[in-house]
Amino acid sequence: MGLRVLAAMSGGVDSAVAAARIAEAGHDVTGVHLALSANPQSHRTGARGCCTIEDSRDARRAADVIGIPFYIWDMAERFQRDVVEDFVSEYAAGRTPNPCLRCNEKIKFAAVLDRALALGFDAVATGHHAKLVDGVLSRSVDHGKDQSYVLGVLTREQLGHAIFPLGDSTKAEVREEAARRGLTVADKPDSHDICFIADGDTRGFLAERLGAAEGPIVDQSGEVVGSHQGAHGFTVGQRKGLRIDRPAPDGRPRYVLSIEPVSNTVTVGPRSALAVTTITCGAPVWNGPSGRDDLTVQLRAHGEVYPCRFEERGGGLTIELARPATGVAAGQAAVLYSGATVIGSATIVSAS
Repeated sequence: MGLRVLAAMSGGVDSAVAAARIAEAGHDVTGVHLALSANPQSHRTGARGCCTIEDSRDARRAADVIGIPFYIWDMAERFQRDVVEDFVSEYAAGRTPNPCLRCNEKIKFAAVLDRALALGFDAVATGHHAKLVDGVLSRSVDHGKDQSYVLGVLTREQLGHAIFPLGDSTKAEVREEAARRGLTVADKPDSHDICFIADGDTRGFLAERLGAAEGPIVDQSGEVVGSHQGAHGFTVGQRKGLRIDRPAPDGRPRYVLSIEPVSNTVTVGPRSALAVTTITCGAPVWNGPSGRDDLTVQLRAHGEVYPCRFEERGGGLTIELARPATGVAAGQAAVLYSGATVIGSATIVSAS
């Protein structure tokens, strides 16, 4: 007997094909588009942004082709509070958040899943490129498009009500299938960057909400080498966009090493000073098997993976890397894998 499945349809090719596969498998599928912007634009700009009127229309057209009911759910207020305001406050505190990860955690698999279950649905399906077998999350066969990292914050219970139909397909295969099914989004560009910052100007977005606050840029000795208009405009590992008046003595480029929001100070130094081997995290979410073979950790979406070992300490998690990583920023997620399988995640607090 088929399941009652709510298919989250963004208006893109991945979610459209995911919904089509679930319906073809014999499940009772209803499509839903999440209206996440209180003032959606009439048109998207290339591959930037999402949540436009065009996206909702694309999702509706795909649902019509598939032959499933379709609704639009207004999640703008919840998205503003749990994702956008969280994003701004995290930067104000000197951390670097991942809004896609927060959206999955707070919107798609909290607010939407809770409502879906209350309405009698058995599961929520999305177009994420990840595999889910018996409630265990693992990487997609298309490692270039793998999204298991941004799903690593989900709990076992949430994963138990999730369906990811695309985990065994490459992106090229998904687009080819969309064309065969007559879905007009087959060639639609992927959205990228931060969906609620359509022009890609994160620094401008934060400055508008947090205001300008001039502060010093210092080197590792504490000597002032430049100035900035707000520490919130920087992230650890950043090289470009630094207003440095005094070049390094060795002529090499400088990178952001740390951000101190209280004193509004940004510290810069050589790339070698970014190397860390110990990462301290907050409380972990364990959502996979407890095996500790072939352990690796991923520290950014689509970032490099590092062999590691870990230990739970005082309610948090300490991760020791087998080789140094650079550009590790507080606020990002550390997602632990055993081979291709996700075993858990935690938010990075500090690194050394």
